[in-house]
Amino acid sequence: MGMNKNTVLGYATLIMIIVGMGLIALGAFRYDEVAGYGFAAVGVGFFAIAWVFNALKGRV
Repeated sequence: MGMNKNTVLGYATLIMIIVGMGLIALGAFRYDEVAGYGFAAVGVGFFAIAWVFNALKGRV
């Protein structure tokens, strides 16, 4: 069973969503100072990239 481009993009999307949720959780629960905003912003960025990967499935 080989992995095609859509499968790779699906796994990349899943991994990026998990990492994004982890970063947002770090920003919300672990860091109370200004650093928490940075972690949350990077987590939202991971969500945006995962959204692009999901949109590319089937087109590549």
